[in-house]
Amino acid sequence: MIIDELDRLVEKLDLERKVRLLTGATVWSTHAEPVIGLRAMVTSDGPVGVRGEGWDERSPSLTLPSATALAATWDEDLVERLGGLLAAEARRKGVHVLLAPTLNLHRSPLGGRHFECYSEDPLLTGRIGAAYIRGVQAGGVAATAKHYVANDSETERLTLDARVDEQTLRELYLAPFEAAVEAGVWAVMSAYNGVNGETMSESPLLADPLKGVWGFDGVVVSDWGGVRSTGPAARAAQDLAMPGPQGPWGEALVAAVRAGEVPEAAIDDKVRRLLRLASRVGALDLDLPADDPALLPDLAAQRGHDRAPDLALLPDLAERDGHGPARALLRQAVAASTVLLRNEDALLPLDPSRLRRVAVLGPNAAAVRIQGGGSAGVYPLSVVSPLDGIRDALSGTAEVLHSPGAHLDDRPTPLGTDNARNPRTGEPGVLVRLLDAAGAEVHAEHRLTGRILEPARIDSAAAVEIRALLSPAADGVWELAVAGWGHVLLEADGRVLVDEEVERDTDDPATVHLSPPYRRARLTMTADRDVELVSRRRLDPGSGIASVLAADPPRRDAEVELAAAVELARTCDAVIVVVGTTEEIESEGVDRTHLDLPGRQAELVRAVAAANPATVVVVNSGGPVDLPWREEVPAVLLSWFPGQEAGHGLADVLFGRAEPGGRLPTTWAGRALISTVPEDGTLVYAEGLEIGHRAWLRRSAPPAYWFGHGLGYTSWSYESLSVPGDAVPGGPLSVRVRLRNTGARAGREVVQVYLSRPETGVARPVRWLAGYTLADAGPGEAVVVTVDIPARAFRHWSAGHRNWRTEQGAFTVLAGRSAADLPLSGTTLVGAQAPVQPEPIGERSPIML
Repeated sequence: MIIDELDRLVEKLDLERKVRLLTGATVWSTHAEPVIGLRAMVTSDGPVGVRGEGWDERSPSLTLPSATALAATWDEDLVERLGGLLAAEARRKGVHVLLAPTLNLHRSPLGGRHFECYSEDPLLTGRIGAAYIRGVQAGGVAATAKHYVANDSETERLTLDARVDEQTLRELYLAPFEAAVEAGVWAVMSAYNGVNGETMSESPLLADPLKGVWGFDGVVVSDWGGVRSTGPAARAAQDLAMPGPQGPWGEALVAAVRAGEVPEAAIDDKVRRLLRLASRVGALDLDLPADDPALLPDLAAQRGHDRAPDLALLPDLAERDGHGPARALLRQAVAASTVLLRNEDALLPLDPSRLRRVAVLGPNAAAVRIQGGGSAGVYPLSVVSPLDGIRDALSGTAEVLHSPGAHLDDRPTPLGTDNARNPRTGEPGVLVRLLDAAGAEVHAEHRLTGRILEPARIDSAAAVEIRALLSPAADGVWELAVAGWGHVLLEADGRVLVDEEVERDTDDPATVHLSPPYRRARLTMTADRDVELVSRRRLDPGSGIASVLAADPPRRDAEVELAAAVELARTCDAVIVVVGTTEEIESEGVDRTHLDLPGRQAELVRAVAAANPATVVVVNSGGPVDLPWREEVPAVLLSWFPGQEAGHGLADVLFGRAEPGGRLPTTWAGRALISTVPEDGTLVYAEGLEIGHRAWLRRSAPPAYWFGHGLGYTSWSYESLSVPGDAVPGGPLSVRVRLRNTGARAGREVVQVYLSRPETGVARPVRWLAGYTLADAGPGEAVVVTVDIPARAFRHWSAGHRNWRTEQGAFTVLAGRSAADLPLSGTTLVGAQAPVQPEPIGERSPIML
């Protein structure tokens, strides 16, 4: 048996070797142990791409749409295929464990990491997350469900204690993780925060329900730096402490075991789980007979790195035209996730044959945001902006003109291959040098960007220097900047512009390593006259990995910029305005304080729409923003953070080559109902079950757009709903919905089914999503689809019984297009259920005593 083989391997190791395996060997990899045939496993952040072990722009990654975009597809088959693409990318980069998907909920639209989570709804989050997991793991790469649990905001995220009542915890926040375990996820990441008084790396919730009741047999890995104790974390069901090689385990844990403070059986269980994971991803050599019947369902049958990947999904790095299979899939995903919020007078799709001049406006039109900020970021293989995509689509048909119309107050722009050269070689890019304490060069390398993360590691290095020849494209006053913690220096042609000590004021790793503060200077420059820029940062302990050298050209006056865009709009047949957020607004490590678009974008939209009635607004954000002008423009599209094929996929939707397939995975409103700010370190989930559309259903005024909303390029009529009169207690229910495509072109509809319980004796929302499916039909065609409602949809968590219970009586079944557009309804009766044994929530598994 496989378990016997794992036990045999564990028995070969002494205590020191076993404990050594439970802390990372490096920041991104685990230890190897040749004695038992164990190789190191490499981890990498996700979820939109596979970065690999380093932050190096010379090793780019295919970049998917954001998690919010994937959830907006409501298409599990597509998401599973995208997971397969990520597995192929991981294999290409030597990665065994992908640190994704993020299964936390959109508790509040103010959450800064909103873009990295799927939805406000636990069912949709669980189903899309499970599809992602299946796709990744089918390629032999481990997926990691994170961050377990209630890591739903960024403010004080390292230390806050989330106070969540038992019913809310079970029905909302734990539910997607349970779905991940049911999908067979191989790893789960414990969160930084605490829940109900216990930090998650020490929480009893790791033992039960995760490992006990749910039967999770994989590895619980900490968020990076999330293990903060020796005994309490080791006695809990926490298995792997990352990063390494330093940490609170190691020799201290060996001593704790020998002192009887931590059972060695607990250590053995952790090691056994680690070996099981290694076998699944092809990092463990198990000498097992080929006819062992345990091979098929268990580990050796899942040795992913022994399998040939799906060649159709392997990215071809030469795919520069966007027509290869990987890019085609990413392009399809952009269209499938794009949500058509509004389309008055059927302005969309635009007919290219009727267009002669098209204005593409907005600050995000040429500089699109394809991903959110923080550890989830990757260097994309390439980026197709909306401007690029529209120009490609209308090439030879219409003239496409561009004006930004507004500038956003954002971070300075790192130097790149478009405006800088290596002064030593003349190549586009920058020269990076590592210097010793005396200022002598100990290493030099050519890089492609002025934002350097993790240069080569050399023990004698005392400073990192970025040097470049800037070729100004315009006369005037340029904004120059340097970023980093500790002592920073900025020079231009030998003239010192910045010389300052920057004191670190945070312990949040996303800020420390990825977002150090900028120090700015202004310099008058002449076009085409090179200026040598030099930034230098002292490499102090704890000063992070980022060093940045940035430059931005002179900007036109804001009024002039706006007027130019409006005048251009007047002269064109159609206008496409791309507005959105910035990295400072939507990023790991910080929540939002409001939902307004930054800068003068709202003013731009209103002015352009007044100048040209054929105006389409594209919103480029990962989460909800306020759209106060939405009734003033005929068409509004939501593109999320669409990944590297942003422009191609958007153009497909704009010109009718593809449907805008997305439906909102979260409610859009101009304000937030729930705060993300803890008080005295505690964040009370006082709203209970009422988040997202559930909360808005209790309000007299509706949100801007309801959960599930989204239009297509056709129309639908919901004709009938067939609901069984009686539901089997504790069992699932299938309902049938008949609908008709009443438009002139083929389309796809997301059929949504909700439950309500008007007469109830327990806490419930007004209604809740119970199931959904996709329906395809041609013009005039009627189709009947079956929507399966799982038994869980009828149940509630009873804190008194410590288990799931089902109320007897009538449940209303509603079907339609969104949480508020449900034209069909029926009733089913649920009878009595058999008594159940209480579930041991909060109790530790015996092995973890």
